[in-house]
Amino acid sequence: MIQVKTELLGALAAALAELAPENPPPALFESPKQASHGDFACTAAMQLAKPLKKNPRELAQALVDALNRQGAVRRWVAALEIAGPGFINLRLKPEAKQAVIKEVLHDERNFGRQPDQGKRVLVEFVSANPTGPLHVGHGRQGALGDAICNLLETQGWQVWREFYYNDAGVQIGTLASSTQARIQGLKPGDAAWPESAYNGDYIADIAHDYLQKKTVHADDREFTASGDPADLDNIRQFAVAYLRHEQDLDLKAFGVRFDHYYLESSLYTDGRVDEAVNKLIASGKTYEDGGALWLRSTDYGDDKDRVMRKSDGGYTYFVPDVAYHIAKWERGFDKVVNIQGSDHHGTIARVRAGLQAANVGIPEGYPDYVLHKMVTVMKGGEEVKISKRAGSYVTLRDLIEWTSKDAVRFFLISRKADTEFVFDVDLALKQNDENPVFYVQYAHARICSILRTFAEGAGIQEVSTHALGGTLLHADLGLLTLDSELALMFKLAEYPVMLQRAAGELAPHDVAFYLRDLSSAFHSNYAAARVLVDDQPLRLARVALLMATAQVLRNGLALLGVSAPEQM
Repeated sequence: MIQVKTELLGALAAALAELAPENPPPALFESPKQASHGDFACTAAMQLAKPLKKNPRELAQALVDALNRQGAVRRWVAALEIAGPGFINLRLKPEAKQAVIKEVLHDERNFGRQPDQGKRVLVEFVSANPTGPLHVGHGRQGALGDAICNLLETQGWQVWREFYYNDAGVQIGTLASSTQARIQGLKPGDAAWPESAYNGDYIADIAHDYLQKKTVHADDREFTASGDPADLDNIRQFAVAYLRHEQDLDLKAFGVRFDHYYLESSLYTDGRVDEAVNKLIASGKTYEDGGALWLRSTDYGDDKDRVMRKSDGGYTYFVPDVAYHIAKWERGFDKVVNIQGSDHHGTIARVRAGLQAANVGIPEGYPDYVLHKMVTVMKGGEEVKISKRAGSYVTLRDLIEWTSKDAVRFFLISRKADTEFVFDVDLALKQNDENPVFYVQYAHARICSILRTFAEGAGIQEVSTHALGGTLLHADLGLLTLDSELALMFKLAEYPVMLQRAAGELAPHDVAFYLRDLSSAFHSNYAAARVLVDDQPLRLARVALLMATAQVLRNGLALLGVSAPEQM
Protein backbone atom coordinates (compact mmCIF):
# COMPACT_ATOMS: atom_id res chain seq x y z
CA MET A 1 0.00 0.00 0.00
CA ILE A 2 3.04 2.26 0.16
CA GLN A 3 2.99 2.38 -3.64
CA VAL A 4 -0.78 2.98 -3.60
CA LYS A 5 -0.42 5.99 -1.32
CA THR A 6 2.50 7.32 -3.36
CA GLU A 7 0.42 7.11 -6.54
CA LEU A 8 -2.56 8.79 -4.87
CA LEU A 9 -0.40 11.62 -3.54
CA GLY A 10 0.90 12.12 -7.06
CA ALA A 11 -2.68 12.24 -8.34
CA LEU A 12 -3.61 14.76 -5.66
CA ALA A 13 -0.62 16.96 -6.56
CA ALA A 14 -1.69 16.93 -10.23
CA ALA A 15 -5.29 17.79 -9.33
CA LEU A 16 -4.21 20.65 -7.06
CA ALA A 17 -2.01 22.01 -9.85
CA GLU A 18 -5.13 22.20 -12.04
CA LEU A 19 -7.00 24.24 -9.44
CA ALA A 20 -4.14 26.51 -8.36
CA PRO A 21 -1.42 26.33 -11.02
CA GLU A 22 0.52 29.32 -9.66
CA ASN A 23 0.73 28.23 -6.02
CA PRO A 24 -0.71 24.77 -5.31
CA PRO A 25 -0.72 23.64 -1.67
CA PRO A 26 1.30 20.55 -0.76
CA ALA A 27 -0.35 17.22 -1.51
CA LEU A 28 -1.13 15.70 1.89
CA PHE A 29 -3.56 13.18 3.31
CA GLU A 30 -4.79 13.18 6.87
CA SER A 31 -6.46 10.47 8.90
CA PRO A 32 -10.20 11.02 9.30
CA LYS A 33 -11.29 11.68 12.89
CA GLN A 34 -13.66 8.74 12.64
CA ALA A 35 -12.83 5.53 10.76
CA SER A 36 -16.37 5.45 9.37
CA HIS A 37 -15.64 8.62 7.38
CA GLY A 38 -13.14 6.85 5.13
CA ASP A 39 -9.49 5.92 4.85
CA PHE A 40 -7.86 9.25 3.93
CA ALA A 41 -9.00 12.87 4.29
CA CYS A 42 -7.95 15.96 2.35
CA THR A 43 -8.41 19.56 3.56
CA ALA A 44 -6.83 21.29 0.55
CA ALA A 45 -10.14 22.82 -0.63
CA MET A 46 -10.48 24.77 2.60
CA GLN A 47 -6.85 25.90 2.38
CA LEU A 48 -7.43 27.19 -1.16
CA ALA A 49 -10.71 28.96 -0.42
CA LYS A 50 -9.23 32.20 0.86
CA PRO A 51 -6.42 32.72 -1.71
CA LEU A 52 -8.73 31.74 -4.59
CA LYS A 53 -11.69 33.65 -3.08
CA LYS A 54 -14.07 30.76 -3.69
CA ASN A 55 -16.52 28.74 -1.65
CA PRO A 56 -14.65 25.77 -0.08
CA ARG A 57 -17.37 23.25 -0.91
CA GLU A 58 -17.38 24.39 -4.55
CA LEU A 59 -13.59 24.01 -4.57
CA ALA A 60 -13.96 20.59 -3.01
CA GLN A 61 -16.27 19.53 -5.83
CA ALA A 62 -13.82 20.89 -8.41
CA LEU A 63 -11.01 19.00 -6.71
CA VAL A 64 -13.06 15.78 -6.68
CA ASP A 65 -13.74 16.20 -10.41
CA ALA A 66 -10.02 16.72 -11.05
CA LEU A 67 -9.12 13.70 -8.95
CA ASN A 68 -11.57 11.49 -10.81
CA ARG A 69 -9.67 12.24 -13.99
CA GLN A 70 -6.51 10.73 -12.49
CA GLY A 71 -5.72 7.10 -13.33
CA ALA A 72 -4.45 6.28 -9.83
CA VAL A 73 -7.73 7.45 -8.31
CA ARG A 74 -9.79 5.34 -10.71
CA ARG A 75 -7.53 2.38 -9.93
CA TRP A 76 -7.46 2.55 -6.13
CA VAL A 77 -10.33 4.71 -4.84
CA ALA A 78 -13.86 3.36 -4.35
CA ALA A 79 -15.45 6.70 -3.42
CA LEU A 80 -14.68 10.39 -2.97
CA GLU A 81 -17.05 12.15 -0.57
CA ILE A 82 -17.40 15.81 0.36
CA ALA A 83 -18.24 16.49 4.00
CA GLY A 84 -18.70 19.50 6.27
CA PRO A 85 -17.23 22.82 5.10
CA GLY A 86 -15.08 21.19 2.40
CA PHE A 87 -13.43 18.01 3.66
CA ILE A 88 -12.83 15.34 1.04
CA ASN A 89 -12.87 11.77 2.33
CA LEU A 90 -11.39 8.94 0.26
CA ARG A 91 -12.55 5.35 0.57
CA LEU A 92 -10.09 2.87 -0.85
CA LYS A 93 -10.94 -0.23 -2.83
CA PRO A 94 -10.16 -3.52 -1.05
CA GLU A 95 -7.30 -4.26 -3.46
CA ALA A 96 -5.57 -1.05 -2.34
CA LYS A 97 -5.45 -2.36 1.23
CA GLN A 98 -4.62 -5.91 0.19
CA ALA A 99 -1.45 -4.69 -1.55
CA VAL A 100 0.30 -4.18 1.79
CA ILE A 101 0.52 -7.94 2.42
CA LYS A 102 2.82 -8.55 -0.52
CA GLU A 103 4.88 -5.49 0.41
CA VAL A 104 5.46 -6.83 3.93
CA LEU A 105 6.19 -10.38 2.77
CA HIS A 106 8.63 -9.11 0.16
CA ASP A 107 10.48 -6.62 2.38
CA GLU A 108 10.23 -8.60 5.64
CA ARG A 109 12.38 -6.86 8.32
CA ASN A 110 13.05 -3.97 5.93
CA PHE A 111 9.37 -3.08 5.55
CA GLY A 112 9.03 0.67 6.09
CA ARG A 113 12.78 1.28 6.15
CA GLN A 114 14.41 3.98 4.04
CA PRO A 115 17.77 3.63 2.24
CA ASP A 116 20.96 5.14 3.66
CA GLN A 117 20.70 8.93 3.47
CA GLY A 118 24.42 9.51 3.93
CA LYS A 119 23.87 11.62 7.06
CA ARG A 120 25.30 10.99 10.51
CA VAL A 121 23.53 11.44 13.83
CA LEU A 122 24.99 11.13 17.33
CA VAL A 123 22.61 10.14 20.10
CA GLU A 124 23.93 10.69 23.62
CA PHE A 125 22.04 8.90 26.36
CA VAL A 126 22.31 7.35 29.83
CA SER A 127 25.57 9.27 30.47
CA ALA A 128 25.55 8.31 34.15
CA ASN A 129 28.57 9.27 36.23
CA PRO A 130 30.04 6.09 37.77
CA THR A 131 29.09 6.89 41.36
CA GLY A 132 26.53 4.14 41.94
CA PRO A 133 24.20 1.61 40.32
CA LEU A 134 21.98 2.72 37.45
CA HIS A 135 18.56 3.82 38.72
CA VAL A 136 15.19 3.52 37.00
CA GLY A 137 15.61 7.01 35.53
CA HIS A 138 18.72 5.79 33.74
CA GLY A 139 16.62 2.83 32.61
CA ARG A 140 14.02 5.11 31.07
CA GLN A 141 16.77 7.03 29.34
CA GLY A 142 18.37 3.82 28.09
CA ALA A 143 15.10 2.53 26.68
CA LEU A 144 14.31 5.88 25.05
CA GLY A 145 17.79 6.35 23.64
CA ASP A 146 18.13 2.89 22.17
CA ALA A 147 14.66 3.02 20.60
CA ILE A 148 15.32 6.48 19.13
CA CYS A 149 18.57 5.17 17.63
CA ASN A 150 16.70 2.25 16.09
CA LEU A 151 14.01 4.57 14.72
CA LEU A 152 16.54 6.92 13.14
CA GLU A 153 18.26 3.93 11.51
CA THR A 154 14.95 2.96 9.86
CA GLN A 155 14.95 6.36 8.16
CA GLY A 156 18.43 5.99 6.69
CA TRP A 157 20.50 7.78 9.33
CA GLN A 158 23.98 6.51 10.23
CA VAL A 159 23.64 6.36 14.01
CA TRP A 160 26.40 6.72 16.60
CA ARG A 161 25.53 5.82 20.21
CA GLU A 162 27.56 7.73 22.80
CA PHE A 163 27.85 7.58 26.61
CA TYR A 164 29.35 10.70 28.22
CA TYR A 165 30.50 10.76 31.82
CA ASN A 166 32.72 12.54 34.30
CA ASP A 167 35.45 10.51 35.95
CA ALA A 168 37.08 13.30 37.93
CA GLY A 169 34.42 15.61 39.45
CA VAL A 170 33.21 16.29 42.98
CA GLN A 171 30.90 13.26 42.96
CA ILE A 172 33.80 11.01 41.97
CA GLY A 173 35.79 12.46 44.87
CA THR A 174 32.93 11.56 47.20
CA LEU A 175 32.91 8.04 45.74
CA ALA A 176 36.62 7.68 46.47
CA SER A 177 36.36 8.99 50.04
CA SER A 178 33.30 6.79 50.71
CA THR A 179 35.18 3.72 49.50
CA GLN A 180 38.24 4.64 51.53
CA ALA A 181 36.10 4.95 54.65
CA ARG A 182 34.75 1.44 54.06
CA ILE A 183 38.28 0.16 53.49
CA GLN A 184 39.21 1.64 56.87
CA GLY A 185 36.45 -0.37 58.53
CA LEU A 186 33.87 2.40 58.86
CA LYS A 187 30.21 1.98 57.97
CA PRO A 188 27.12 4.22 57.76
CA GLY A 189 26.06 5.27 61.25
CA ASP A 190 29.55 5.30 62.71
CA ALA A 191 30.63 8.56 64.28
CA ALA A 192 33.54 8.95 61.88
CA TRP A 193 31.50 8.08 58.76
CA PRO A 194 31.72 11.06 56.33
CA GLU A 195 28.46 13.02 56.26
CA SER A 196 28.42 13.28 52.45
CA ALA A 197 29.41 9.64 51.84
CA TYR A 198 27.43 7.19 49.70
CA ASN A 199 25.71 4.64 51.95
CA GLY A 200 24.74 1.80 49.62
CA ASP A 201 26.04 -1.73 50.07
CA TYR A 202 27.85 -1.41 46.74
CA ILE A 203 30.49 0.77 48.43
CA ALA A 204 31.35 -2.14 50.74
CA ASP A 205 31.61 -4.42 47.68
CA ILE A 206 34.07 -2.04 46.02
CA ALA A 207 36.13 -1.78 49.23
CA HIS A 208 36.28 -5.56 49.59
CA ASP A 209 37.48 -6.10 46.01
CA TYR A 210 39.98 -3.25 46.35
CA LEU A 211 41.60 -4.90 49.34
CA GLN A 212 41.70 -8.16 47.35
CA LYS A 213 43.72 -6.28 44.68
CA LYS A 214 41.31 -7.36 41.99
CA THR A 215 41.34 -6.29 38.34
CA VAL A 216 38.11 -4.94 36.86
CA HIS A 217 37.27 -4.68 33.16
CA ALA A 218 34.77 -2.20 31.69
CA ASP A 219 34.03 -1.49 28.05
CA ASP A 220 36.18 1.62 28.12
CA ARG A 221 38.73 0.96 30.88
CA GLU A 222 40.57 -1.63 32.96
CA PHE A 223 42.21 -1.19 36.35
CA THR A 224 43.97 -3.27 39.02
CA ALA A 225 43.69 -2.23 42.67
CA SER A 226 46.88 -1.72 44.67
CA GLY A 227 45.12 -2.61 47.91
CA ASP A 228 46.74 0.39 49.65
CA PRO A 229 44.16 2.02 51.98
CA ALA A 230 46.05 5.33 51.88
CA ASP A 231 46.25 5.66 48.09
CA LEU A 232 43.10 7.74 47.44
CA ASP A 233 43.82 8.21 43.73
CA ASN A 234 44.22 4.46 43.26
CA ILE A 235 40.97 3.93 45.15
CA ARG A 236 39.25 6.49 42.92
CA GLN A 237 40.40 4.87 39.69
CA PHE A 238 39.45 1.39 40.90
CA ALA A 239 36.01 2.53 42.10
CA VAL A 240 35.30 4.23 38.74
CA ALA A 241 36.34 1.14 36.77
CA TYR A 242 34.34 -1.10 39.14
CA LEU A 243 31.15 0.90 38.71
CA ARG A 244 31.65 1.27 34.96
CA HIS A 245 31.85 -2.53 34.85
CA GLU A 246 28.62 -2.75 36.87
CA GLN A 247 26.95 -0.30 34.49
CA ASP A 248 28.07 -2.41 31.54
CA LEU A 249 26.48 -5.50 33.11
CA ASP A 250 23.19 -3.65 33.67
CA LEU A 251 23.17 -2.21 30.16
CA LYS A 252 23.96 -5.59 28.61
CA ALA A 253 21.11 -7.17 30.58
CA PHE A 254 18.90 -4.34 29.32
CA GLY A 255 19.97 -4.87 25.71
CA VAL A 256 21.62 -1.45 25.32
CA ARG A 257 24.99 -0.93 23.64
CA PHE A 258 27.23 2.04 22.88
CA ASP A 259 29.71 2.82 20.15
CA HIS A 260 31.82 5.15 22.26
CA TYR A 261 32.41 6.41 25.79
CA TYR A 262 33.44 10.06 26.08
CA LEU A 263 35.11 11.39 29.24
CA GLU A 264 34.34 14.90 30.45
CA SER A 265 37.88 15.03 31.86
CA SER A 266 39.28 14.61 28.33
CA LEU A 267 37.77 17.96 27.36
CA TYR A 268 40.20 19.57 29.80
CA THR A 269 43.24 17.38 29.14
CA ASP A 270 42.82 17.77 25.37
CA GLY A 271 42.49 21.55 25.71
CA ARG A 272 38.96 21.63 24.24
CA VAL A 273 37.49 23.64 27.11
CA ASP A 274 40.16 26.35 26.80
CA GLU A 275 39.71 26.36 23.01
CA ALA A 276 35.96 26.83 23.38
CA VAL A 277 36.40 29.68 25.86
CA ASN A 278 38.91 31.39 23.55
CA LYS A 279 36.44 31.10 20.64
CA LEU A 280 33.73 32.73 22.73
CA ILE A 281 36.03 35.55 23.84
CA ALA A 282 37.18 36.11 20.24
CA SER A 283 33.56 36.34 19.07
CA GLY A 284 33.01 39.36 21.32
CA LYS A 285 30.16 37.64 23.16
CA THR A 286 31.78 37.63 26.60
CA TYR A 287 32.53 40.27 29.23
CA GLU A 288 34.20 40.53 32.64
CA ASP A 289 32.18 41.52 35.69
CA GLY A 290 32.85 40.98 39.40
CA GLY A 291 35.99 39.01 38.64
CA ALA A 292 34.01 36.50 36.56
CA LEU A 293 33.77 35.88 32.81
CA TRP A 294 30.21 36.06 31.46
CA LEU A 295 28.57 34.91 28.23
CA ARG A 296 26.04 37.26 26.61
CA SER A 297 23.55 34.40 26.30
CA THR A 298 20.64 36.89 26.30
CA ASP A 299 21.70 37.73 22.73
CA TYR A 300 20.46 34.26 21.84
CA GLY A 301 17.18 34.16 23.74
CA ASP A 302 18.34 33.12 27.22
CA ASP A 303 16.57 34.82 30.12
CA LYS A 304 19.85 36.13 31.56
CA ASP A 305 23.57 36.16 30.85
CA ARG A 306 25.53 33.23 32.27
CA VAL A 307 28.79 32.97 34.18
CA MET A 308 31.38 30.96 32.27
CA ARG A 309 34.40 31.29 34.54
CA LYS A 310 33.87 31.99 38.21
CA SER A 311 35.94 34.46 40.19
CA ASP A 312 37.96 31.56 41.64
CA GLY A 313 39.03 30.55 38.11
CA GLY A 314 36.86 27.45 37.82
CA TYR A 315 34.47 26.94 34.91
CA THR A 316 30.73 26.56 35.39
CA TYR A 317 29.26 23.26 34.28
CA PHE A 318 27.77 24.45 30.96
CA VAL A 319 31.20 25.43 29.57
CA PRO A 320 32.45 21.85 29.07
CA ASP A 321 29.02 21.10 27.57
CA VAL A 322 29.66 23.76 24.94
CA ALA A 323 33.13 22.35 24.29
CA TYR A 324 31.71 18.84 24.02
CA HIS A 325 29.13 19.88 21.44
CA ILE A 326 31.66 21.77 19.37
CA ALA A 327 33.60 18.50 19.34
CA LYS A 328 30.47 16.65 18.17
CA TRP A 329 30.07 19.10 15.30
CA GLU A 330 33.75 18.88 14.35
CA ARG A 331 33.46 15.08 14.35
CA GLY A 332 31.01 15.39 11.45
CA PHE A 333 27.59 14.78 12.98
CA ASP A 334 24.84 16.54 11.00
CA LYS A 335 22.37 15.93 13.81
CA VAL A 336 22.84 15.46 17.54
CA VAL A 337 20.22 14.24 20.01
CA ASN A 338 20.70 14.51 23.77
CA ILE A 339 18.44 12.40 25.98
CA GLN A 340 18.49 13.74 29.52
CA GLY A 341 16.38 14.15 32.63
CA SER A 342 13.95 17.06 32.79
CA ASP A 343 16.21 18.72 35.39
CA HIS A 344 18.51 19.61 32.47
CA HIS A 345 15.90 21.91 30.94
CA GLY A 346 17.73 25.03 32.11
CA THR A 347 20.91 24.07 30.25
CA ILE A 348 19.35 24.01 26.79
CA ALA A 349 19.28 27.76 26.15
CA ARG A 350 22.79 28.40 27.48
CA VAL A 351 24.40 25.50 25.60
CA ARG A 352 22.76 26.54 22.34
CA ALA A 353 23.73 30.16 23.02
CA GLY A 354 27.35 29.12 23.56
CA LEU A 355 27.37 27.13 20.32
CA GLN A 356 26.03 30.07 18.32
CA ALA A 357 28.41 32.52 19.98
CA ALA A 358 31.39 30.27 19.21
CA ASN A 359 30.80 31.07 15.53
CA VAL A 360 31.98 27.71 14.16
CA GLY A 361 29.12 27.15 11.71
CA ILE A 362 26.79 25.18 13.96
CA PRO A 363 23.13 25.69 12.90
CA GLU A 364 20.55 27.14 15.29
CA GLY A 365 18.66 24.56 17.31
CA TYR A 366 21.69 22.24 17.53
CA PRO A 367 21.53 19.92 19.45
CA ASP A 368 18.05 18.38 19.75
CA TYR A 369 16.91 17.42 23.22
CA VAL A 370 14.56 14.75 24.54
CA LEU A 371 13.90 15.42 28.22
CA HIS A 372 12.28 12.72 30.30
CA LYS A 373 10.65 12.81 33.69
CA MET A 374 11.49 10.38 36.44
CA VAL A 375 9.74 7.10 37.20
CA THR A 376 7.73 6.15 40.27
CA VAL A 377 7.86 2.44 41.08
CA MET A 378 4.85 0.75 42.65
CA LYS A 379 4.89 -2.78 44.08
CA GLY A 380 2.15 -4.40 46.12
CA GLY A 381 0.16 -1.19 45.92
CA GLU A 382 2.90 0.88 47.57
CA GLU A 383 5.63 3.12 46.24
CA VAL A 384 9.12 1.63 46.39
CA LYS A 385 11.70 4.31 47.13
CA ILE A 386 14.90 2.56 48.14
CA SER A 387 17.10 -0.36 47.23
CA LYS A 388 19.32 -2.10 49.78
CA ARG A 389 22.05 -2.29 47.18
CA ALA A 390 21.89 1.39 46.19
CA GLY A 391 20.88 2.75 49.55
CA SER A 392 18.55 5.48 48.36
CA TYR A 393 16.77 4.53 45.14
CA VAL A 394 15.39 1.67 43.05
CA THR A 395 17.94 0.37 40.59
CA LEU A 396 17.44 -0.71 37.00
CA ARG A 397 18.70 -4.15 38.01
CA ASP A 398 15.99 -4.39 40.68
CA LEU A 399 13.30 -3.63 38.11
CA ILE A 400 14.60 -6.21 35.62
CA GLU A 401 14.89 -8.87 38.35
CA TRP A 402 11.36 -8.17 39.62
CA THR A 403 9.81 -8.35 36.14
CA SER A 404 11.79 -8.88 32.90
CA LYS A 405 13.86 -6.94 30.40
CA ASP A 406 10.96 -6.97 27.93
CA ALA A 407 8.49 -5.56 30.44
CA VAL A 408 10.86 -2.83 31.60
CA ARG A 409 11.76 -1.77 28.05
CA PHE A 410 8.16 -1.71 26.80
CA PHE A 411 6.76 0.02 29.89
CA LEU A 412 9.42 2.74 29.98
CA ILE A 413 8.76 3.58 26.30
CA SER A 414 4.98 3.34 26.47
CA ARG A 415 4.46 6.98 27.51
CA LYS A 416 5.75 10.28 26.14
CA ALA A 417 9.15 11.06 27.61
CA ASP A 418 8.01 14.34 29.17
CA THR A 419 5.17 12.76 31.17
CA GLU A 420 5.34 11.33 34.66
CA PHE A 421 5.35 7.55 34.63
CA VAL A 422 4.31 5.04 37.27
CA PHE A 423 5.90 1.62 36.79
CA ASP A 424 3.51 -0.90 38.32
CA VAL A 425 5.51 -4.06 39.01
CA ASP A 426 2.35 -6.07 39.66
CA LEU A 427 0.86 -5.03 36.31
CA ALA A 428 4.09 -5.94 34.51
CA LEU A 429 3.77 -9.48 35.87
CA LYS A 430 0.15 -10.00 34.82
CA GLN A 431 -0.54 -12.37 31.96
CA ASN A 432 -3.70 -10.79 30.62
CA ASP A 433 -4.89 -7.97 28.38
CA GLU A 434 -4.25 -5.36 31.10
CA ASN A 435 -0.50 -5.80 30.61
CA PRO A 436 0.40 -4.04 27.33
CA VAL A 437 3.61 -5.95 26.63
CA PHE A 438 1.89 -9.29 27.27
CA TYR A 439 -0.98 -8.19 25.01
CA VAL A 440 1.36 -7.48 22.10
CA GLN A 441 3.63 -10.48 22.62
CA TYR A 442 0.61 -12.77 22.97
CA ALA A 443 -0.70 -11.54 19.61
CA HIS A 444 2.57 -12.63 18.01
CA ALA A 445 2.61 -15.97 19.84
CA ARG A 446 -1.00 -16.68 18.89
CA ILE A 447 -0.21 -16.05 15.21
CA CYS A 448 2.82 -18.34 15.43
CA SER A 449 0.64 -21.08 16.91
CA ILE A 450 -1.77 -20.85 13.96
CA LEU A 451 1.10 -20.83 11.49
CA ARG A 452 2.66 -23.92 13.09
CA THR A 453 -0.63 -25.77 12.74
CA PHE A 454 -0.81 -24.68 9.10
CA ALA A 455 2.77 -25.86 8.51
CA GLU A 456 2.06 -29.27 10.03
CA GLY A 457 -0.97 -29.69 7.77
CA ALA A 458 1.04 -28.63 4.73
CA GLY A 459 3.90 -31.00 5.60
CA ILE A 460 6.59 -28.30 5.85
CA GLN A 461 9.06 -27.54 8.62
CA GLU A 462 8.39 -23.83 8.92
CA VAL A 463 6.09 -21.11 7.66
CA SER A 464 8.00 -18.50 5.71
CA THR A 465 7.98 -17.06 2.22
CA HIS A 466 11.20 -19.00 1.63
CA ALA A 467 9.77 -22.31 2.87
CA LEU A 468 6.64 -21.92 0.76
CA GLY A 469 8.63 -21.14 -2.36
CA GLY A 470 6.89 -17.82 -2.86
CA THR A 471 3.41 -19.38 -2.79
CA LEU A 472 2.19 -16.79 -0.32
CA LEU A 473 3.30 -13.98 -2.59
CA HIS A 474 0.85 -15.36 -5.18
CA ALA A 475 -2.05 -15.95 -2.80
CA ASP A 476 -5.42 -14.60 -3.99
CA LEU A 477 -5.60 -11.63 -1.62
CA GLY A 478 -8.80 -10.48 -3.28
CA LEU A 479 -10.56 -13.01 -1.06
CA LEU A 480 -9.79 -10.92 2.03
CA THR A 481 -12.89 -8.73 2.11
CA LEU A 482 -14.21 -8.96 5.68
CA ASP A 483 -14.31 -5.65 7.54
CA SER A 484 -11.94 -7.03 10.20
CA GLU A 485 -9.47 -8.15 7.49
CA LEU A 486 -9.57 -4.79 5.74
CA ALA A 487 -9.07 -2.99 9.06
CA LEU A 488 -6.05 -5.18 9.88
CA MET A 489 -4.51 -4.59 6.45
CA PHE A 490 -5.03 -0.83 6.74
CA LYS A 491 -3.33 -0.87 10.14
CA LEU A 492 -0.37 -2.75 8.64
CA ALA A 493 -0.12 -0.07 5.95
CA GLU A 494 0.20 2.63 8.62
CA TYR A 495 3.50 1.19 9.87
CA PRO A 496 5.90 3.01 7.47
CA VAL A 497 4.12 6.34 8.04
CA MET A 498 4.25 5.80 11.79
CA LEU A 499 7.99 5.07 11.61
CA GLN A 500 8.66 8.25 9.67
CA ARG A 501 6.63 10.35 12.09
CA ALA A 502 8.07 8.74 15.23
CA ALA A 503 11.64 9.17 13.98
CA GLY A 504 11.04 12.78 12.97
CA GLU A 505 9.48 13.65 16.32
CA LEU A 506 11.89 11.47 18.36
CA ALA A 507 8.82 9.76 19.77
CA PRO A 508 9.34 6.00 20.30
CA HIS A 509 6.12 5.84 22.35
CA ASP A 510 4.34 6.04 18.98
CA VAL A 511 5.73 2.57 18.22
CA ALA A 512 4.34 1.17 21.47
CA PHE A 513 0.92 2.75 20.77
CA TYR A 514 0.95 1.37 17.23
CA LEU A 515 1.82 -2.16 18.36
CA ARG A 516 -1.07 -2.17 20.80
CA ASP A 517 -3.43 -0.97 18.06
CA LEU A 518 -2.12 -3.56 15.60
CA SER A 519 -2.52 -6.30 18.21
CA SER A 520 -6.08 -5.14 18.84
CA ALA A 521 -6.83 -5.27 15.10
CA PHE A 522 -5.41 -8.79 14.95
CA HIS A 523 -7.37 -10.02 17.97
CA SER A 524 -10.56 -8.57 16.48
CA ASN A 525 -9.91 -10.30 13.18
CA TYR A 526 -9.04 -13.55 14.97
CA ALA A 527 -12.49 -13.49 16.56
CA ALA A 528 -14.20 -12.74 13.23
CA ALA A 529 -12.33 -14.85 10.67
CA ARG A 530 -11.14 -18.43 11.15
CA VAL A 531 -7.85 -18.86 9.33
CA LEU A 532 -7.51 -22.60 8.75
CA VAL A 533 -10.70 -23.06 6.73
CA ASP A 534 -11.27 -25.89 4.24
CA ASP A 535 -11.31 -23.46 1.30
CA GLN A 536 -7.64 -23.71 0.28
CA PRO A 537 -7.31 -20.36 -1.59
CA LEU A 538 -8.98 -18.51 1.30
CA ARG A 539 -6.83 -20.39 3.83
CA LEU A 540 -3.66 -19.36 1.96
CA ALA A 541 -4.78 -15.73 1.74
CA ARG A 542 -5.53 -15.60 5.47
CA VAL A 543 -2.20 -17.25 6.29
CA ALA A 544 -0.48 -14.58 4.18
CA LEU A 545 -2.27 -11.86 6.17
CA LEU A 546 -1.21 -13.42 9.45
CA MET A 547 2.38 -13.82 8.29
CA ALA A 548 2.49 -10.13 7.36
CA THR A 549 1.01 -9.20 10.74
CA ALA A 550 3.53 -11.31 12.64
CA GLN A 551 6.36 -9.74 10.63
CA VAL A 552 5.30 -6.18 11.47
CA LEU A 553 4.82 -7.09 15.14
CA ARG A 554 8.37 -8.50 15.19
CA ASN A 555 9.74 -5.45 13.43
CA GLY A 556 8.09 -3.03 15.84
CA LEU A 557 9.04 -4.98 18.96
CA ALA A 558 12.65 -5.17 17.75
CA LEU A 559 12.76 -1.38 17.48
CA LEU A 560 11.84 -1.21 21.17
CA GLY A 561 14.36 -3.89 22.12
CA VAL A 562 11.58 -6.30 23.08
CA SER A 563 11.43 -9.97 22.06
CA ALA A 564 8.69 -11.52 19.93
CA PRO A 565 8.09 -14.94 21.52
CA GLU A 566 6.63 -17.74 19.40
CA GLN A 567 5.10 -19.47 22.41
CA MET A 568 3.74 -18.14 25.70
